[in-house]
Amino acid sequence: MKKIAIKVVKFISFFALGAFIFWLIYKDQDIDRIKSVLKNDVNYFWIAISLIIGLLSHVSRTMRWGLMIEPIGHKPRITNTFLAVMVGYLMNMVFPRMGEISRCGVLSRYEKISFTKLVGTVVAERVVDMISLLILLAIVFFSQFGKMLNFINQNPEIQGKLNSAITSPYLIVGVIIVVVLFIIFRRAFKHTIIFKKIIEILKNFKEGFISIRSIKRKGWFYFHSVFIWFLYYLMLYSVFFAFDFTRGLNPIAGLTTFVMASFGMVAPVQGGIGAWHFMAIEALSLYGVANENGIIFAFVSHTSTTGMIIIIGIISMLILPFINRRKDVKKEKESL
Repeated sequence: MKKIAIKVVKFISFFALGAFIFWLIYKDQDIDRIKSVLKNDVNYFWIAISLIIGLLSHVSRTMRWGLMIEPIGHKPRITNTFLAVMVGYLMNMVFPRMGEISRCGVLSRYEKISFTKLVGTVVAERVVDMISLLILLAIVFFSQFGKMLNFINQNPEIQGKLNSAITSPYLIVGVIIVVVLFIIFRRAFKHTIIFKKIIEILKNFKEGFISIRSIKRKGWFYFHSVFIWFLYYLMLYSVFFAFDFTRGLNPIAGLTTFVMASFGMVAPVQGGIGAWHFMAIEALSLYGVANENGIIFAFVSHTSTTGMIIIIGIISMLILPFINRRKDVKKEKESL
């Protein structure tokens, strides 16, 4: 009961944080103007193109995950893998980072694969994604150094928060205490059931993580690792053509907005709500897009993507049992 209460509190806290940021952004806006722009000035053809590109990126992620699972001795069905990925995206809307666990749980259930090994592959996947995002950040930073410096100068609280987090005395003292306790009690701890269970879990993590080295079709793995992020970028840049005030911006402006907004998704709020909007609006302001226009852009882009994920995620949850029940029945008939 206590664990459930803690989860509920976390969910409400994260959602409240995102909702508060969202409210701060939109509280002083002219709602009638926003409605008018949404009704008359948005080219929804480009929004549809953006969603199609987004769907292709999810397919590419599905195929890459399948490549990472093969080295641990399994070749899951592409249908189940895709549906598991989409359920994971949906769960991230409920609770931050819950999606990674959820999709592993779904695939483990329907494909009979070790859950912890699957988590290991997802950990490895996230490392690759973070490296990819950092590479894109470096490209944006060095190509748009002047504009990025201007952004940091206009938002000194960002640099201040990073510095305070790294130099926090609580963090330093906490790390020292953990290290000291480990040194003192390490021998006794090695013989406990908890330690043995942790070692077993870590071994499964390691097996999943080193799956990258064991991937047979490395060329396809590298291709999808690049292709996924290229599609993510195109998904956002396509939305630029839906508005008069962003249509004339060049591709590097789209990349800057994409990278900065992507870091908004890292925030511990459901679906990046609020944080994503703030980062996208600030990025667009670097290229002369007025705040009231950036707000509309962020709203349309984020809402359309979120809506697609919710719809496909719910459909995936509903059809997963049905698809696998039919396949089980088919196997039973073939065995007779």
